[in-house]
Amino acid sequence: MAKLLNLAWVFMLLAILAVGGGTAVLPEMQHMTVDQFHWITNSQFRDVYSLGQVAPGPNMLMVLLIGHKMAGAMGALVVGLAFFLPDCILTLVANRLWVRFEGSPWRTAVQHGMAPLAIGLMLAGTFAIARLSIFNLTSLLIAASIFGLLMWRHINPALLVLAGGLTYLLLPHVVHLFPH
Repeated sequence: MAKLLNLAWVFMLLAILAVGGGTAVLPEMQHMTVDQFHWITNSQFRDVYSLGQVAPGPNMLMVLLIGHKMAGAMGALVVGLAFFLPDCILTLVANRLWVRFEGSPWRTAVQHGMAPLAIGLMLAGTFAIARLSIFNLTSLLIAASIFGLLMWRHINPALLVLAGGLTYLLLPHVVHLFPH
């Protein structure tokens, strides 16, 4: 029971901090689940994140996998409710207030102030995942190539994650086909 309460507390806190989307809390999620509580390893966190990117639906469904690893189906349920329910309630209340104060000068000020905050948090999340995922020259080249493709063309990121993973897996076998 203590494990479920701990999971609920951690993921409720992360949910409230998720300004700008789930990517915004990835550094803190990684710190809490890997470094602080040792629920999963860095490698498992990277794998769970990658799976969340290619699986259908919201990418933050990855939190259910962490809950399941810790406490089975009940852990997944507790983490799911703890991570998504507070945001749903907060969004409902904020939306009602937002509509009510349409045309108010503070609404514009809040909107202008939140944009850089959300962008900064998302960049921090991207940096945290990059630190876990780029660990050699091959992974750096694949990440740079995918970034370049995303900047050049609008391509479904899930396809690029899949292509990057396959490239990383197959590249050593292809290189051995062409001896020096």
